[in-house]
Amino acid sequence: MKYTRLAAIDIGSNSVRLLVTNAIVDGKEILFKKASLNRLPIRLGEDAFMRGKIGPGNIERLLWGMEAFERIMKVNGVEAYRACATSALRESSNGPDLIRQIEEKTGIHIEAISGLEEAGLLFSSDILDQYKSAGEAFLYMDVGGGSTEFTLLQDGKPVTSKSFQLGTIRILRNMDQKSEWKEMRSWLKEITKGIDDLSMIGSGGNINRLFKMSGKPMGVPISIDYLEGQYVFLKKFTKEELIKRLDLNIDRADVIVPACKIYISAMDWAGSNKMFVPKMGLSDGIVRDLYFNRQKSIKA
Repeated sequence: MKYTRLAAIDIGSNSVRLLVTNAIVDGKEILFKKASLNRLPIRLGEDAFMRGKIGPGNIERLLWGMEAFERIMKVNGVEAYRACATSALRESSNGPDLIRQIEEKTGIHIEAISGLEEAGLLFSSDILDQYKSAGEAFLYMDVGGGSTEFTLLQDGKPVTSKSFQLGTIRILRNMDQKSEWKEMRSWLKEITKGIDDLSMIGSGGNINRLFKMSGKPMGVPISIDYLEGQYVFLKKFTKEELIKRLDLNIDRADVIVPACKIYISAMDWAGSNKMFVPKMGLSDGIVRDLYFNRQKSIKA
């Protein structure tokens, strides 16, 4: 048995994550086992979508976070890492300068990836392996603070992907555009036309929490009816009440309702009644993509 310790840094609109994973090779089998996960509630999207750039406070917090991540990777003996930034840094006017500043201070190189690249990395995780069924179609969606990514899969292969500028922080701050909702509706209806028994696969912190609240065991899907019920239920409470009564994290309590709206809309327009929640996301996809690309370069 051999193993390689790899890391993924996901710089999102609502939070920043460091995932350290052991890629274990046992004969022909490859296993990915989480070694540690660190999550920082740095809301870059608050700055990016409201002001067009990252403010001094969040610049300082992000630098501190990256310095801490660099040390955590050293302590864990990480052999290789990949750091990806999504919509918040990508859309900030000072994003490129901040990326350079972080690399100068910490040595961490950050890639600002596009929405389609993000969708590709999300699919590169082995999420589909848990639900593979010949002839069955899946629509994979990931809801973030600034954008929502979709990948349609049929017969185990990706057919099409698209990213929309609709995310929880955009909705929370009334920065979502009606035209973007309309485009998402049209696209979902078009790509799912003629598909029967479409299953959704959801990833992201909000759907993970909603699934946990359902009490269902892993591998059992939640329904659109359940999500609609949760949407009505959660809307009754203030952010403070959600924190106290439902034990939601401070940075989760105000975005879970906007997330519900996106999930329900997507399922309705795609004509799907069930969503599987494998509790895997962009960080997992980054690690797997990193591992397989390293293997290709070694063989070359």
